Amino acid sequence: MNSPNATPRIQIVQGDITKQQAAAIVNAANSSLLGGGGVDGAIHRAGGPQILEECRAIRARQGGCKTGEAVITTGGRLPATHVIHTVGPVWNGGHRGEPELLASCYRNSLRLAAEHQLASVAFPGISTGIYGYPKKEAAAIAVREVQQWLASHEFPGTVVFVAFDEENRRLYEQEVGAA
Repeated sequence: MNSPNATPRIQIVQGDITKQQAAAIVNAANSSLLGGGGVDGAIHRAGGPQILEECRAIRARQGGCKTGEAVITTGGRLPATHVIHTVGPVWNGGHRGEPELLASCYRNSLRLAAEHQLASVAFPGISTGIYGYPKKEAAAIAVREVQQWLASHEFPGTVVFVAFDEENRRLYEQEVGAA
């Protein structure tokens, strides 16, 4: 279900990110990269042990993934061929650099997608679950960063915002429509 407000390069769908047919899906990971709850746990469960093996290798090499940064692995058993793992900020009222860290998650994930010449990338609502980031503010940052990145980089692909529920879908549609 694409939003009528979406551009051809930005799409909004409501559904399960683990079922997306994108070249890469983005995992709202924790810094250990070893799986967890929410989107992170769902991606690891659906993708199987190969994702965890690659995450362990990255962790051994570089100690995990810092907030705002991103790393890439195989998609394992997922329809997506790759998973881009990014660590969003925990919401602490917005005065501890959370907006810039969240923006960095989107920029670094898109950079990896471009470097690996991936035709499409699907994002969940990063940090909006257990990390407590307000959904409306997170959607505004996500849409702004993706639109700015697409306008200033060579990336012929499509970016999909995957909303888990109708509330999030509407928030993304409002942000894309307001741009």
